[in-house]
Amino acid sequence: MPTTSPSVPLERSLADAADRRDRVLVVGAGSSGLTAAKNLRERGARVDVVEREDDVGGNWNAAAASSRVYASTHMISSKPFTQYPDFPMPDDDPDYLHHEQVHRYLQRYARHFGLHEVIRFRTEVAACSPAVDGGWDVLLRTPEGDERCRYGTVVVANGHNWYPKLPTYPGQDTFTGELLHAADYHAADRFDGQRVVIVGAGNTGCDLAVEAAQRAAAAYHSTRRAYWYAPKYAFGRPADQISDAIFSLRLPTRVTQALFQATARVVVGRYERFGLPRPDHRFLETHPIVNQQLLYVTGHGDLTPVPDVARFEGDTVVFTDGRTVTADLVVFATGYLIRFPFLPDDALPGEPGRPELFRNVFHPDRDDLAVIGLIQPDSGQFCLVHWQAVMLATFLALRRADPAEARRYLEDNRDRAGERSQGGVDLVDSTRHHVEVEHADYIRVLQREIRELERRLTRVRRPVPAG
Repeated sequence: MPTTSPSVPLERSLADAADRRDRVLVVGAGSSGLTAAKNLRERGARVDVVEREDDVGGNWNAAAASSRVYASTHMISSKPFTQYPDFPMPDDDPDYLHHEQVHRYLQRYARHFGLHEVIRFRTEVAACSPAVDGGWDVLLRTPEGDERCRYGTVVVANGHNWYPKLPTYPGQDTFTGELLHAADYHAADRFDGQRVVIVGAGNTGCDLAVEAAQRAAAAYHSTRRAYWYAPKYAFGRPADQISDAIFSLRLPTRVTQALFQATARVVVGRYERFGLPRPDHRFLETHPIVNQQLLYVTGHGDLTPVPDVARFEGDTVVFTDGRTVTADLVVFATGYLIRFPFLPDDALPGEPGRPELFRNVFHPDRDDLAVIGLIQPDSGQFCLVHWQAVMLATFLALRRADPAEARRYLEDNRDRAGERSQGGVDLVDSTRHHVEVEHADYIRVLQREIRELERRLTRVRRPVPAG
C-alpha cells in the first residue's frame, strides 16, 4: 500500500463520506484477502474488497508493482499443504507450482466464489483511522479521485513480504559496484558475466545463489550463521509430506529434531565437506530452507560459501573471516519488514513491525480491526489463512448476534495475545521469526478457537424458554 500521506486529512468533517458501517472492508485481494472475503460472505457479512492492482493475486501477480516473485519462483510447499481446503489445486499441476500457475489458481478461486463482484480494482487505502463513535474512517484513492468512507470493520490483508529489509555495512555508500535488494530482482540473466555476492540464506537467498552459480562469472553466498537445508523430495515424495507424517506421530520435540538431523547427516553428510559451517542450532529452530540444488552447485565449485559481510572497500567485499572478493553486484536477500502504512502507528499493539495479535488475527482490545495472513508458516500458507478467515468470520457472526459476548471473547483472551503456535520449538531470535508458526500446531489452535466461537454463537442464538 502507498506510503504517501492522504491529500485530504481524515480529521476533517466526514459529512460527505459514504456510510458503510454495515460492511467489512478487506484491504487487498491477494491469497489472504480473497479467502477472507469468501469466508466472511459465506457467514453472512457484507464485504467490500479494495485492491490497488488491476487483478487478484497479490504477491503472486507478477505484473503488480509490489510483487516480489522472480521468473523462476516456485512454491516451496507442495500442493496438499498449499491449497485452500475447499478448493483443490488441479491434479495435473506439478507438486511445486510455478508462480504463474499459482496466480491462475487464485484467479480461478476468485471466479469460483464470485469474488469479483465485491472487489474494487485500482483502488488503494491511502489512510485509515479509528472513528470516534466506532468503526474506521477510510480514505480511498481511486482513478476517479479520492473517496472518504466510514466502515464498521477493517480486515488488513495487504501482505508482509513487500517492504525490503536492508542491512547497512561500513563502506556501503562508497561501493563502486551495484547494490540490489532481492525485491528488485526479476530474472537470472541479471547475473550474466557478473561477479556476484548474494547476502542472505532464506529461501529467496538460496534460490538466487543457485541462479548466480549457473549464470555469473563468479558467485559467492554470504550468510551470518549456518543453516539446515531441506530437499524438496525425500523417498520419492515431496519432503513436506514426509515431514508431516513424522509430525503426526506427536513425538517429543527433541526426538523429532534428532530424527530430522540424523536423516540430514545420512542423506547429505557433513556440511563442512561443502565448505559450509556446521549449523549452530537444532533442526526446526529456524524457518525451513527448502532447496534441492544449493549443495549441488556448492559441491561442484560453482558457488563459494562465505561468512557475513564485514565492510565494503571500493569494488571489494570484505568478509568477517578476512577473505575478500571483487564484486560487480551484491544482492541483499535479507527479507522484508512488516508494515501497514495506511494505519496509525498505534493502531496495532506491540512493537513496531511486530504486532501482538491473538492468534495472529485479533486485536485484543478492538472488535472492528483484524489481520489475515500475518504468519510465516513452516508449510503452505493458503490453508492456514483459510482457517484464520473462518475463525474471523465466526467471530463477526457472534458479534452480529451478541456484541457483548464477542467483546467478552476478546477480553477472555487479552492476556494471550503474545502466544505463538510454534510446536514447542524455541526459534532463533530473528525478524524472520516474528510471525513464525508451526502449521500443524497452528491449525489445531485455530480449529479449537473456531469450536469455542461456534459454542458461544450457538448459546446466544438458543431460544430462551418461556416461563
